[in-house]
Amino acid sequence: MKIGVVGLPNVGKSTLFNAITEAGAESANYPFCTIEPNIGVVDVPDQRLQVLGKMYNTQKITPASIEFVDIAGLVAGASHGEGLGNKFLSHIREVDAIVHVVRCFENEKIIHVSGSVDPLRDIEVINLELALADLEQVSKKLEKDEKLIKTGDKTLIAGVELMRKIKAALENNLPARSVEVDEEELAILKNLQLLTAKPVIYVANIGENEIGLENNKYVKQVQEFAQKDHAKCISLCAKIEEEIVSLPKEEREFYKQELGINQSGLEKLVVASYDLLGLMSYLTAGEKEVRAWTIKKGTKAPQAAGKIHSDFEKGFIKAEVVSYSDLVEAGSFVKAKEKGKVRMEGKDYVVNDGDVILFRFNV
Repeated sequence: MKIGVVGLPNVGKSTLFNAITEAGAESANYPFCTIEPNIGVVDVPDQRLQVLGKMYNTQKITPASIEFVDIAGLVAGASHGEGLGNKFLSHIREVDAIVHVVRCFENEKIIHVSGSVDPLRDIEVINLELALADLEQVSKKLEKDEKLIKTGDKTLIAGVELMRKIKAALENNLPARSVEVDEEELAILKNLQLLTAKPVIYVANIGENEIGLENNKYVKQVQEFAQKDHAKCISLCAKIEEEIVSLPKEEREFYKQELGINQSGLEKLVVASYDLLGLMSYLTAGEKEVRAWTIKKGTKAPQAAGKIHSDFEKGFIKAEVVSYSDLVEAGSFVKAKEKGKVRMEGKDYVVNDGDVILFRFNV
């Protein structure tokens, strides 16, 4: 999974990226500090792996991972090449989802490119540029394909009808993701690679003195906007998150408790990202390795096995499945089996989050 972190200059975008990846991307008080995207691959926090690791006395623990990309700050006119516009838009096309960092704190020492704090205006700047880029792309393709539908090609006709709906949405200041699509149209939409079709998480970046408070008017504005925009919203303080990861690991939990922070920024983002993209993890466990595998919700056993190796899917016979909670309660796989908690599942079994699975296959 690849997630792009975007935002106007000086909203805390690179600070947040540093915090969640500990990659040390440059963060400074001037526009376009980030030009080429910084990339950080992050382990998905999952305490279940540590528990299973001890149970199996495993040699290796391999969590799922997410790739975060810190994309250059955007300015108005990016869709026409202003600032780093063309690079910005091309980098967004490559990600699965967008984390849009919005400034929700007052600080006279940190320059705002527009001179004042106004999260809805800032959101509009970026969303407008994405919409304009999409509108140009859809209009060009629509003009071309409308001339070809006389051939009667059903796929082409379906594509034209979808693009007409998307164009109408964009012209009414609505993102492509607001257009309801069926399975056939979804495949067409994916091929279009539209920027406003990508799922979005708005991150309301608050001040250090506002952690735990519920009265930040800017955060409320972003939350309300996210609901209308078919997006998600979380709030955090990027500066504090960065300070936490600068501490020795053994001190971080104590500092978080002192500040009243229950979840780290990374944990919040992972939960929101998995929910937004309809993802979950199943687990495999043994003496050699305990590992988490990320799959789409609704994935059946053979396709889940295919995440490990294509041969597992081709030669799938059955899956021995036990839920994580049942396994932990039993204390071992053998005891879980004795208690009747281990099930034999076939090709139609839909995998659940936290299933611990042993696949049987033949190739």
